[in-house]
Amino acid sequence: MNSQLIDQFGLQFGANRLPYEIPIHPQLVHLTLGLFIIGILFDIAGAIFPIERPIFKFLSLPVIRSSFFDVGWYNLLGASVITFFTVAFGFFELLLANPPVNQKSDWGLNASWTMLLHGLGGILLLGIIVAMTVWRGWQRYRWRKNAARQVQWSYLLVGIAMFGILYVHGTLGGQLGEQFGIHVTAAKLIREGGNPNLLLK
Repeated sequence: MNSQLIDQFGLQFGANRLPYEIPIHPQLVHLTLGLFIIGILFDIAGAIFPIERPIFKFLSLPVIRSSFFDVGWYNLLGASVITFFTVAFGFFELLLANPPVNQKSDWGLNASWTMLLHGLGGILLLGIIVAMTVWRGWQRYRWRKNAARQVQWSYLLVGIAMFGILYVHGTLGGQLGEQFGIHVTAAKLIREGGNPNLLLK
């Protein structure tokens, strides 16, 4: 696959078997996770604000309930946009992967099955995050526009359930890097004192 791309597009591949030095997908994954988790946590904080209010008052913190919901909404919106790029770079980097054939992960899966599940899971998660963003938008601007609690309890329960799904999905991605060595060649070279800028022919 790499040789065909070099011939067709003149791409140069580094030690990570990618046309750029550092894999982009893992960086975007952490951005997606951070935005989504912060969004849900702030919506939870807004939903239980009456319980927290005495604490903020005791600490002399001028906090208003709607601010929590603002942070929740804009973080989820950001996660929805970023996840398109996360999935796109994930598939691009999976296409360039050269995993070991006769090796299994801690979950008993070979590299091909792990890649397939991680790829399909990425598409599923993208769909869920976008759907949750639409759901959250309807709550913010239509259904609960004038309500003190801007989000439904069912929305928050789905968000909490998503934490578990993201954990499983992230573990599959971690296994691709740690156990199958996909796109971590440069990191290994650095640990061994080698030069990660050497190009693969």
